[in-house]
Amino acid sequence: MRIGIVAESTTGETRVAATPTTVARLLKLGYDVDVEAGAGARAGFPDEAYGDAGASVVPGEKAWADDVVLKVTAPTDAELDRLGPDALLVGLLSPGQRPDLLEALAARPLTALAMEAVPRISRAQSLDVLSSMANIAGYRAVIEAAHEFGRFFTGQVTAAGKVPPAKVLVAGAGVAGLAAIGAASSLGAVVRATDPRPEVADQVRSIGGEYLPVVTGEQMESSDGYAKATSEDYDKAAAALYSEQARDVDIVITTALIPGRPAPRLITASDVAAMKPGSVIVDMAAAQGGNVEGTVAGEKVVTAGGVTILGYTDLAARLPAQASQLYGTNLVNLFTLLTPNKDGVVALDLDDVVQRAVTVVKEGEVLWPPPPVKVSAAPAVQQAAPAPVEEKKPALSRTGRFSLIALGMAVLFGLTAIAPDPLPRHITVLVLAVVIGYYVIGKVHHALHTPLMSVTNAISAIIVVGAMLQLAGTSPVTRVLAAVAVLLASINVFGGFAVTRRMLSMFSKD
Repeated sequence: MRIGIVAESTTGETRVAATPTTVARLLKLGYDVDVEAGAGARAGFPDEAYGDAGASVVPGEKAWADDVVLKVTAPTDAELDRLGPDALLVGLLSPGQRPDLLEALAARPLTALAMEAVPRISRAQSLDVLSSMANIAGYRAVIEAAHEFGRFFTGQVTAAGKVPPAKVLVAGAGVAGLAAIGAASSLGAVVRATDPRPEVADQVRSIGGEYLPVVTGEQMESSDGYAKATSEDYDKAAAALYSEQARDVDIVITTALIPGRPAPRLITASDVAAMKPGSVIVDMAAAQGGNVEGTVAGEKVVTAGGVTILGYTDLAARLPAQASQLYGTNLVNLFTLLTPNKDGVVALDLDDVVQRAVTVVKEGEVLWPPPPVKVSAAPAVQQAAPAPVEEKKPALSRTGRFSLIALGMAVLFGLTAIAPDPLPRHITVLVLAVVIGYYVIGKVHHALHTPLMSVTNAISAIIVVGAMLQLAGTSPVTRVLAAVAVLLASINVFGGFAVTRRMLSMFSKD
């Protein structure tokens, strides 16, 4: 079968459905690939690069007439007429928002797969175009905000004065929100984020953000992995939080979307008016109605109070090379699933939950919406009754331990009283060293024991010196004990430094 990569006709669309890298991977699956001349030009991929990858650069009529046609955006009616009979069309078709397109597709004997319909399950993550594009869009939203903001994101202390860091609020901690949090944090901003799902708090903190919870008594998570519609109580608490933050932050990035519904309104006109002049809002939900009152889809709006509202709907397309590469990789992963024998023939299996979910039209029959996908979720953990713990009796009672200590001290004092000089002094030093060493080492955190001991073991060098002096004695017993002391203390010394050196090498760059 032949795959046609066609040029995008949508105004402002810079992406392409395949790059030279992904073309080579399609060829390995057994397909022949045709690329419409100039299809990758706006993404920075010349026709020569496709030819070098093994594709055929052809006129548009030839690419549209292939067995399989890959696109980014939905085709127009005129483009549908260019498809060959029994063609397979793959792209971002928005079946839930485009009933007219579904009707037009069903009027032709073709099959259509919608890439944004990939179910949110682990097995389909490599096909998830929405996550790929949201990741890029979240990053680009921060770049656009920084461009409009006109100040440092990071705080600085200079000879000309102190520059405070920018404060950024990210509404929604999905893929796009997390990408925005990471980008803003890496630029040095103070980043705050809120989301109805409390389980994202750790993810926000792990990339440098501060999670702001909206305290309510409900658990905000749906069975498909997306946030669900919020309750009235939650909306009131969230509105108060957004109003408070709007007066304090410099930049707001909103990413809140609910599948199948218009974007929820998060930031009101009064919140926008309360923001400081020069503040910036990036409404990433502008295409679905916007999270911010006053957003105009695809446009930049500056309010009377000097607040800039960006309603750009092409954030991913503003990084065309990267977006095309990720989108093309998602398509390759889809065709790897559709071509189990790697023979260049599509074998669409509607019994497979992933393939069924993305198939919106099959040979003129509308299959949208797909049956609900069961998402495996971790079952609620039932707290079992704690097992009875057998109480361990200490080997010695408290009285017994004190008795042994008292006995040991009495023996030491007795030896000190009857021993010839200078043995009493040596015994006193030994006892004090044991007591001090116990309390010093015992108060050190376990994580520091190894580096501490590896260095302090070098103190054994003092023992080596003392033992070497005893080697010159006349008593055979003294000399044997001194030799053993030299051996053991030397192992301690060299071992301590060897451990220290090995630990330091773990923190050295190659």
